[in-house]
Amino acid sequence: MSIGIMQPYFFPYIGYFQLINAVDIFVIADDLHYIKNGFINKNSILLNNDAFKISLQLKGASQNKLINEIEVGENASQLLETIRRTYRKAPYFDDVFPLLESIFLSKEKNLARYLGNSLVKICKHLDLEAKVVYSSEIEKDNNLRLDERIYDVCKSLKSTHYVNSIGGQTLYSKEVFLKHGIELSFIQSNEIIYEQYNNDFIPKLSIIDVLMFNSKSNITEMLNAYHLV
Repeated sequence: MSIGIMQPYFFPYIGYFQLINAVDIFVIADDLHYIKNGFINKNSILLNNDAFKISLQLKGASQNKLINEIEVGENASQLLETIRRTYRKAPYFDDVFPLLESIFLSKEKNLARYLGNSLVKICKHLDLEAKVVYSSEIEKDNNLRLDERIYDVCKSLKSTHYVNSIGGQTLYSKEVFLKHGIELSFIQSNEIIYEQYNNDFIPKLSIIDVLMFNSKSNITEMLNAYHLV
C-alpha cells in the first residue's frame, strides 16, 4: 500500500496529480500551518501569452493558523470570470468550464475542505483512483517532527511505501525510512509540453491550463509521464 502526503494546493500543476496517480492513498495535509505566498491559495494561468498569478481570497489567514482553521474569501466568482475570458477559445473549454464552476462556486467556506473538494472533483474527472483522506482525520501524534509524523501516518494507514515529490530528496533519507519499515520513493516527472494557442509553451501552470488544452486521453498520458527514483 503506497501513500503520498501533500498540503492542499489551489488548482496545482500536473506534477501534483502525477503524485496522486502514483499512490493508493493520497493524504491531504490539512493540519499543517498555512504558508504565506505558497501554492495553498495561489497559482498561475495563461494570460496574454505569459504566466498570470491568480489568488483565492482568504479570511483570517495567518502562518500561526493551520490550513483547516482558515476560511475562503469572496473573490471566487471574479476568478472564475477571469478564467472564462482567458480560456473561452481553448479547445476543451466547453467540457472543462462546468467542472470549474462547480468548484469555484462551492458553498464550502473551510479552506482545507474547499481545496480538498476541488482535488477530489478533478481526480474524478481524470479517472484517478487513489483514495483521498484528510490528515486531520488520521490518528497520529501531532507533536512529532514532520518526518516522524510521516512514519506515524504510514503506520496508521498500514502503508509500507511513501512517495514524495522530487524536492524531498534534500529532506528525507531512504535509509532512515527503511529503519521504520517504509520504502521511500521520489517522483521524477518527465518533460511535459503541449500546445497553448500556438504560442511558446509556458510550463508548470495550473492544472486548469492542462485541462483547457488537452483531451482526457492526452492528460492520462501526461499523468503517467514520470518514474520513481
